[in-house]
Amino acid sequence: MPDVFLSMHVHLVFGTKDGQPWLRPAMAERLVEAFGPAAADQGCQLLAAGVMPEHVHLLVALGRLAGVDELVRAIKSRSADFLRDTFADQGRFAWQSGYGAFSVSFSSLERVRRYVLNQEAHHRQRTFQDEFVALLRRHQLAHDEHFYWW
Repeated sequence: MPDVFLSMHVHLVFGTKDGQPWLRPAMAERLVEAFGPAAADQGCQLLAAGVMPEHVHLLVALGRLAGVDELVRAIKSRSADFLRDTFADQGRFAWQSGYGAFSVSFSSLERVRRYVLNQEAHHRQRTFQDEFVALLRRHQLAHDEHFYWW
């Protein structure tokens, strides 16, 4: 019997460099091809991905050895390489340097999964900036908007 039982989930949010709307709808579906394996290489499992033109939301089940910073670094690196290699016009694509990582309880997992998958409808009512600030406030994280908006 294994001696480690782990149920830890994280909602990751990060944007494109300078908030540029580089992520076209045709790219969104293909981007999961990079997110999933990058998470798996870190011992994690991608549960859901929501891609908007200037940012992404990922719901990830953490692995027993995964560190969030290493996970995000691997996902960003692999997905940026994938976009630059797959789409000829994305040679200058880059992600912003920071990210948001929010813990998700098991009881909220399905609600957050639906939220991540329903980004297009959600952003008809709220901008990315408003959404991100609301997440920071909900998780009671001190922040200064001057330092993370382009």
